[in-house]
Amino acid sequence: MKLSFMTLGCPEWDLQTICTQGAAMGFDAVDFRGLLDEIDVTKLPQFTSGMAETKRMLSDAELAVSGISTSLHVCDAGKREANIEEAKRTIDVGRALNVPNIRVFGYGDVPNLGHEAAAKIGADTMQELLELPDAHQFKWCFETHDHWVRAADCKLLLNAIDLPNFGALWDLGHTWRVGKETSADTWAALKGRVFYVHVKDAVHDPSHPHAPKDSWRYVAPGTGELPLKEAALILLDNSYDGYWLFEHEKRWHPNLAEPEIAFPQFIEWAKGLC
Repeated sequence: MKLSFMTLGCPEWDLQTICTQGAAMGFDAVDFRGLLDEIDVTKLPQFTSGMAETKRMLSDAELAVSGISTSLHVCDAGKREANIEEAKRTIDVGRALNVPNIRVFGYGDVPNLGHEAAAKIGADTMQELLELPDAHQFKWCFETHDHWVRAADCKLLLNAIDLPNFGALWDLGHTWRVGKETSADTWAALKGRVFYVHVKDAVHDPSHPHAPKDSWRYVAPGTGELPLKEAALILLDNSYDGYWLFEHEKRWHPNLAEPEIAFPQFIEWAKGLC
């Protein structure tokens, strides 16, 4: 298994700490979703004028970059220009760091347009983005998130964007907790198009003082109510060979465990599957 962590989980770590700690804990890679106070790393000097030093630190740590997690909303026609500009910056960073995956969101005005019309906007957006120089060297992964969580909706988006470079990032928690569907149902819809996987676990705990609005509180992988093992075994049985990414959302939920505690717990869970 190839294990990665997202920088959402360590919002107070600088780049050197990300490299040294990530390697020491046993990770193979890192996915960049923010660095310190900036959520879009493509705007930072470490990923532009200072890229050579960033590559040196990653190389010294023998840490790959599994992905760049963007804020692109491909099914939102109103974000066309913003999507193109962020995609251009992301492609430049991804090319320099030999990144395989670029994460995007679906979003869009689905409540008013419906999923079919929003998926058509997504198809037009991705066609335009994939015409950008070097865009075809990446896998563009829409996360099972927001309006695109249920199996039927995910399949609709995949069918609308029938491009070899476009696939799914399966968040193992969203499809069960939000979509209310089994891992088998999700796999049936995504089969053959899963490029990337997010792992996190949660318990339904409305009485907890730090429970989010939906009353689901994040906990260490394997200790919650989400069917992580069931989904993981489906992926392993079907020869999934992509990265397993720990999405520890400490940037959004400061009361979560520190990365020094949470990251090793993920490593232990993942290695227990082998």
